[in-house]
Amino acid sequence: MQITNQIHFRNLRGDIFGGLTAAVVALPMALAFGIASGAGASAGMWGAILIGFFASLFGGTPSLISEPTGPMTVIVTAVIADLMARNPETGLAMAFTVIMMAGCFQILFGVLKLGKYITMLPYNVISGFMTGIGVILIFIQIAPFLGQETPKGGVFGVIQNFPELLGNINPPELILGIITLVILFLYPRKWKNVVPPQLTALLIGTIIATLFFSNYDIRTISTIGEITPGLPSWQMPTWNMDNLRLMFVNAIVLATVGSIDCLLTCLVCDSLTRTEHKSDKELIGQGIANLITGLCGGVAGSGATTASVVSIQAGGRSAVAGIVRALVLLIIVLWAAPLTSGIPLAVLAGIVLKVGINIIDWNFLRRVHKISWKAAGIVYSVVLLTVFVDLMVAVAVGVFIANILTIDRLSELQSNAVKAITDADDQIVLSNEEKQILDLANGRLLLFHLSGPMIFGVAKAISREHSAIDNYDVILVDLSEVPVLGVTSSLAIENAIQEAIDLEREVIVVGATGKVKRRLEKLGIAGLIPGHHWMGDRLTALQEGLAIVREKQSHNYEAIKN
Repeated sequence: MQITNQIHFRNLRGDIFGGLTAAVVALPMALAFGIASGAGASAGMWGAILIGFFASLFGGTPSLISEPTGPMTVIVTAVIADLMARNPETGLAMAFTVIMMAGCFQILFGVLKLGKYITMLPYNVISGFMTGIGVILIFIQIAPFLGQETPKGGVFGVIQNFPELLGNINPPELILGIITLVILFLYPRKWKNVVPPQLTALLIGTIIATLFFSNYDIRTISTIGEITPGLPSWQMPTWNMDNLRLMFVNAIVLATVGSIDCLLTCLVCDSLTRTEHKSDKELIGQGIANLITGLCGGVAGSGATTASVVSIQAGGRSAVAGIVRALVLLIIVLWAAPLTSGIPLAVLAGIVLKVGINIIDWNFLRRVHKISWKAAGIVYSVVLLTVFVDLMVAVAVGVFIANILTIDRLSELQSNAVKAITDADDQIVLSNEEKQILDLANGRLLLFHLSGPMIFGVAKAISREHSAIDNYDVILVDLSEVPVLGVTSSLAIENAIQEAIDLEREVIVVGATGKVKRRLEKLGIAGLIPGHHWMGDRLTALQEGLAIVREKQSHNYEAIKN
């Protein structure tokens, strides 16, 4: 497997323009997510640089742009707040260690080739999960939007302190936040290709704060502050045994969410570029990027939909676009970082608020109740669990419920494919000769026909259909149309065969091949039935069954006669 991404220079001009455009979009987002996470603007910038560079270099999606994203920021924010509360001196270093661990888990996901399974989540679970993340982003930005510090305790903390937040609004910062939202919502579509709305809002908000609110003497305007130019400080892995389990769980959550977020964005890139990404390779690239980012004190990230789409629309097609974007941001951090010191936090809060609003799956939420109330119940349950309990609990519960409902529907459909046939009038495709044999058997030959995958939910139907075995002389179990035989259904078939044998009935199995036959043999069913009663052709099996029925009838007649 090729170690690096698909790097070529056949589209150099388009990739340079794509990288430059993505860098312009990334600047305000990196600053905003860095501040929102609690790690600082510098951590957001280095996250954008390092994740963008190494994910582009080692990933499996040429057109993907990676950087700190809303879902990743939500988790990193919670991790930093929790670990800082437990360990004020080493909490931040532990949070960066969690990012490193998450990178290692993503590499492991890729090595184990789990990429295709991560994107197999039901859409109603993904929709609820992303909507919940959007709601969390909105809540944690309410306080800075109003000109105050975010209360501890996440969403619960904001709700609990909401009256106090409203009672202590900083008017200039609220005005800046509102101006930012107005720009982002009303930004003309035709201008987006020239200057990204986030950058426009950032510049206008900063200019207004400088010109009109710089001498505001009631309260000061909170700004990013000085970002020291230069390379990031090295963060050595830090942990203690008291917090190791918590860090381990948070790392798995971060890795899983990052993988889902990234691979969904990869699908968007595929549809725009008419290419196909390599899921497992992308996970390895994302893991390497987050591992290095954690070592350098950056905020974790994943594939970013907005930046990727902007880059593609500007001409970016290969990993060169992502590398160019990272280098442009590096130049800004090394030489132009002081220029960002006057950016108001309320403006960044407005930008993140808009991201949260955009993450909410409004389109699906408007329609889901029309599709199914069960689907709507899953979506809203996942939203509530995401916001008020835990991200992974939300996904796990949502997937569990969705799978149970799916299995129930499939079992109901497959139950109709379990038929006990005694004559030619039943609805199953039989040849004229097969129908004739069933008629000649005079109801003493039971054709137990199964078709389609026999999952565990079908076991009850199998048990129900073989309940009258005592009324027949020969039981013919037809598995010729069964591609998959689950363990539970295998045991149900075994019970039917064992019951027939206990009643001294003859059993013939037809059409069991490959994995189906091996499953029955491993369960020991082969030892219950004579070898010549394992047949491959249904007509031959029916002929054999008819011969047995006639033989038994003959014996019964002789017994009565004597």
